[in-house]
Amino acid sequence: MTDPQNFIHNFIDEDLENGRFGRPICTRFPPEPNGYLHIGHAKAICLNFTTAEKYGGRCNLRFDDTNPVKEDTEYVDSIKEDVAWLGFHWDELRFASDYFGRMYESAEYLIEKGLAYVDEQSAEQISGSRGSLTEPGARSPWRDRPPGENLRLFRGMRDGNYADGAMVLRAKIDMASPNINMRDPVLYRIAHVSHHNTGDKWCVYPMYDYAHPIEDAAEGVTHSLCTMEFEDHRPLYDWVLQALDLPEPPRQIEFARLNLTHTLMSKRYLKKLVDDGAVEGWDDPRMPTIAGIRRRGYTPGAVRRFCDEIGVAKANSTVDIDFLEHCVREDLKEKTENRNVIFDPIKVVIANYPEGQTEEAVMENNREAPALGERRVPFSRELWIDGEDFMEEPPKKYFRLFIGNEVRFKGAYFVTAHEIVKDENGRITELRCTYDPATKSGSGFEGRKVKGTIHWVDAKTAVQITVREYGYLMEDDGEGGQRLAENSAAVKACYAEPSVAAAKPGERFQFFRHGYYIADAKQTDAADGGAKVFNQIVGLKSSWKAK
Repeated sequence: MTDPQNFIHNFIDEDLENGRFGRPICTRFPPEPNGYLHIGHAKAICLNFTTAEKYGGRCNLRFDDTNPVKEDTEYVDSIKEDVAWLGFHWDELRFASDYFGRMYESAEYLIEKGLAYVDEQSAEQISGSRGSLTEPGARSPWRDRPPGENLRLFRGMRDGNYADGAMVLRAKIDMASPNINMRDPVLYRIAHVSHHNTGDKWCVYPMYDYAHPIEDAAEGVTHSLCTMEFEDHRPLYDWVLQALDLPEPPRQIEFARLNLTHTLMSKRYLKKLVDDGAVEGWDDPRMPTIAGIRRRGYTPGAVRRFCDEIGVAKANSTVDIDFLEHCVREDLKEKTENRNVIFDPIKVVIANYPEGQTEEAVMENNREAPALGERRVPFSRELWIDGEDFMEEPPKKYFRLFIGNEVRFKGAYFVTAHEIVKDENGRITELRCTYDPATKSGSGFEGRKVKGTIHWVDAKTAVQITVREYGYLMEDDGEGGQRLAENSAAVKACYAEPSVAAAKPGERFQFFRHGYYIADAKQTDAADGGAKVFNQIVGLKSSWKAK
């Protein structure tokens, strides 16, 4: 039965039915360790690992570390953490550098068969001789060098006898091929640079297009799943496997990469933001890196659901970021406890409440998840409420607090506002109110109804926290493109109920009527005496609608 969401699985089903492979299904996730992974890579991670799971096969995590100039163990460690955070476990941990010896021997084999040669042209000359989509490329003057001479020079490259850029090893395929990737592509280049795994053992390094099929074949990969930019490289992938006479060669299948509105999907550009100091680092909560969304408070379940529901296609498209946020919100809504947190605070003084008295109000932790239980919150004569919960001149159908209006203070009493106190600048600093002692929540009173319910925190026991709220990383530039958004992070000092002070790094809450937040895993606010910092995960409302 075909799967309309995943054409790749349909191809695999065909291969199984036809007996194409005499070995179990095997996939691999092959990142280059030259930066932190982003949510586009999460799609590839989920696809490779869930495909292996579906067919009872294996999935390896393999680092394609063929370019030591840009690679670092920091990136290796971050990628392993990202894959594990998403809930996947690789069968084998591999590196392209594990196969450098095999790749080198395979290159000598191609030379001996007359399928590869050493070219002494410069990189600029090689690029200039490749031709165009309408014109064939020009043959290298070194193309017909005898295999024995090519072998001698290639071994000299390996032994460090030549400078960087002095020569390369190229495949001998077809300089008139309509696919420019097949016009004698470079297989090896000289690079006198230390490698994070092999140290100074090698000074020649394979190109990715040559290394990739050899790695796949060595690991028994059956299906090499790549994004669409590798479609034009597939003939070279197949050529390498065929030229090396490898049995049951892997099958490369391409799928569309993930594009997401209001963000960037390029490690190169994300690295530039980090290097330029435009963001705090790779794990800045505005960044689409997996480290960034993890610190922001997204959950593995939400990301996996998102990747599953957007499906797999051949055609490139752009997914609205609202749908990702919808998945996060759906994952959190029945798992996260509520807490009262006050933004833009106004003090409320309940004039008829006994001075010096404190009691406890009982509140549910999550109305949609009764199993999360209840908590007790201090209540006394002086409280804080949100600035948006009071208006001097309210419009019609405004059911919160205004002079003469009665509202329910959530979990506590009915309260009526009587008087406004302002500072010398005309800013409201205090509301004088009264409460009805007979209206305590759960007391069973009858015949009294109010249309508005607002939240609050006790002024005497409130803790101050720092809240960071985020806009999108990118915004429209007005010309059909995107630019880095200005003021994409706002910092606010807020009051919270006492239990929030005990939050552990990474603990999530729904701040009542504001959204979902997470205790930052890295910092407190030193400017505010070490106040806890909470990052906004996502707001409560979504503009996304199911189609």
